[in-house]
Amino acid sequence: MNKTTLVFLIVTLFFFSFTQIKAQRIREEKQSLITVLKQLETQYNVRFSYADANLKNKTIIKPSKDLSLDELLKYLEDNTSLIFKRLNDNSIVIRNLPQKKSFKTQYLEEILITNYLTKGISKKNDGSLNVKPQQFGILPGLIEPDVLQTIQALPGVQSVDERVSNINVRGGTHDQNLILWDGIKMYQSGHFFGLISAFNPYLTENVVVSKNGTSAMYGDGVSSIIDMQSSNTIDKEFSGGAGLNMINIDAYVKIPLGKKTELQLSARRSVTDLIVTPTYDQYFKRIFQDTDITNNPGDNNSISKNERFYFYDVSAKLLYSITKKDKLRFNFLNIYNKIDYEEQSRINDVNERLNSNLTQRNLATGIEYLREWNSNFLTTAQVYLSNYDLDATNFDVLNNQRLIQENEVYDGGLKLHFKYNFNDNLSTFGGYQFTEVGISNLEDVNNPVFRRFIKEVIRTHSVFNELKYSSKSNNTNAKIGVRANYIEKFSKTLIEPRLSFSQRFLEYFRLEILGELKSQTTSQIIDLQNDFLGVEKRRWILSNNEDIPIIKSKQISTGIHFNKNKLIISAEAYIKEVDGITTRSQGFQNQYQFENKVGSYCIKGVDFSINKQFSNISIWLSYSYSKNDYTFKELNFGEPFPNNFNIEHALTFAGTYTFNAFKFAAGINWRTGKPFTKPDAQTPIINNLINYNSPNSSNLDDYLRADLSGTYTFQIGDASDAILGFSLWNVLDKSNIVNTYYSIDDNDTVTKIENQSLGITPNVSFRVRF
Repeated sequence: MNKTTLVFLIVTLFFFSFTQIKAQRIREEKQSLITVLKQLETQYNVRFSYADANLKNKTIIKPSKDLSLDELLKYLEDNTSLIFKRLNDNSIVIRNLPQKKSFKTQYLEEILITNYLTKGISKKNDGSLNVKPQQFGILPGLIEPDVLQTIQALPGVQSVDERVSNINVRGGTHDQNLILWDGIKMYQSGHFFGLISAFNPYLTENVVVSKNGTSAMYGDGVSSIIDMQSSNTIDKEFSGGAGLNMINIDAYVKIPLGKKTELQLSARRSVTDLIVTPTYDQYFKRIFQDTDITNNPGDNNSISKNERFYFYDVSAKLLYSITKKDKLRFNFLNIYNKIDYEEQSRINDVNERLNSNLTQRNLATGIEYLREWNSNFLTTAQVYLSNYDLDATNFDVLNNQRLIQENEVYDGGLKLHFKYNFNDNLSTFGGYQFTEVGISNLEDVNNPVFRRFIKEVIRTHSVFNELKYSSKSNNTNAKIGVRANYIEKFSKTLIEPRLSFSQRFLEYFRLEILGELKSQTTSQIIDLQNDFLGVEKRRWILSNNEDIPIIKSKQISTGIHFNKNKLIISAEAYIKEVDGITTRSQGFQNQYQFENKVGSYCIKGVDFSINKQFSNISIWLSYSYSKNDYTFKELNFGEPFPNNFNIEHALTFAGTYTFNAFKFAAGINWRTGKPFTKPDAQTPIINNLINYNSPNSSNLDDYLRADLSGTYTFQIGDASDAILGFSLWNVLDKSNIVNTYYSIDDNDTVTKIENQSLGITPNVSFRVRF
């Protein structure tokens, strides 16, 4: 079934179901408990956390408005047979009676701060952050819950070039982020070659973001973990939605196939090859500037035309409950991007025309079996495969040359996990993991004839275990774990301890200490800046334990958090060292561009944020300071020099406002420019090479961007609603330089090349949910 047919089927299902669904009449004396809770959240300035299944079909008479919060909770408990537990002044967890306590309820009790920055973002007591796209409020410049754009609102997380395929967490490169979709590692994270997230958020139930103190369950990701999880709950009711904006259309459905089975489908496709919009114009200018598509080699006789670009993603998940204790989950995801264009040239009075193209895709599939032996013991088993392919064919008409490049990754594995609760305060989580990663790289040239094919494979066996303790008052929380990785190829064992500790004191304060050791054997490098048409220059490679060593990191941080009356103040200081990086993985465009050396970087910094929430307003300011330096023994005389991704100061000031069915957001992002290297002013060229100053001794101008967004929700039927959204990215249309480098032109003079950020970029969306 091709992509167009699948989208058609999903949209057809949407319209068919929309016309068939009829609303149930609500008794006047009682209302849905979920509806009442949403009203109480606004009235009492609190946030209820619950599993939907626990509240399904429960109704209640709306309580009096004169009740205090304590009186309200007692009324709710007396009339629902549920327990309402206050975690702090504004967070309340709803759970079943103790004898029915489930693993999901335990997870909800880990939430420390709800509605962090905006609705749908929570902070957990282990230091990680939790994003729920389906509960997402609104952020400046975003009208849809793009996961990888959303996390950039967090201090310490940014992209130096505005791309979600180049997210820098505490000074690391993007390949140092472990991105998981339902437990499967993804090697492609962006559509439009990095400007929007490749993961459809409307069937993503939960996203865990961890910068330090991560669970021992996770290998790889020396900078961060971004773990996306789709819904594992069978709703037993048909639901879905569809929408469009100025870049793509999408649809998703949840189809019950019986009491024990549910099928979840989603599809998204760009409209960029069908219609040209102002949003597409800005995206095209940003992502394809300084590439073979827009830069014509040689003289003016060669031109590129008839560019055609499109992307799509398709996902499917089948949920089957064999029994109340046994469950099967089948997952499938396909992400696809393609650009092709014609290059024309007039040679010897004859018009020559050839087609160049670039394809990038990531296919992921897996099967998971879950067994809940009792309320205290759970086991899971998962088998998965992730296949990434980057394939480019580049024709040079003037030189009669064809270049084929391909980078392919096969990542397959097995995960066997268990969770056991000793009591309400102490639990353990552990398991075994096996991964086999094969990466191949191909280069094939026809004139002169040249072919190179390299393939490497690494198999890793891992065991891990961690203990988690939480005091009865929830004031003390600790998680201590250890992970052991055995790499067959190198006969090497790596031991990686993990630590997460938090202690509440003086009622409103919490001390947090996080630490970890981690490693990874995969990384991305750049051989030449014009590889793969110059669009996606990076290729995945494996460590060889020689000139491409295993990347290892160690990090420790400590923080203080204050939470009272919806005022949240957080400050966290950290130090992180990463060893085993190569110059080719860092994207140098100065005197070290063609070096192949091994080194390290060390970053020290502070992340600070303050967030004040009112009944319908949330205002926050976040600030990050960091000093990030490289050390390569064979470069710069062994002396440290600034990291390519060093952003010394970064500040965000933003706010959201909700008024009835309207939501508004506005914000300003400011940061210092990243480092770059200027040529020597007196003698810029020596021996036909650029004579550079000290590496990264200059900085780009400061980056400044202001964004706006707004949504309006309205009913279009008894059981459906619609959302109309509008956003403006870079409202002031400020011309920000995100990268600068130099080259020698045909006249033997040094030329300065500057890459611009997105200009003012509007977007409009319309969505229907049913």
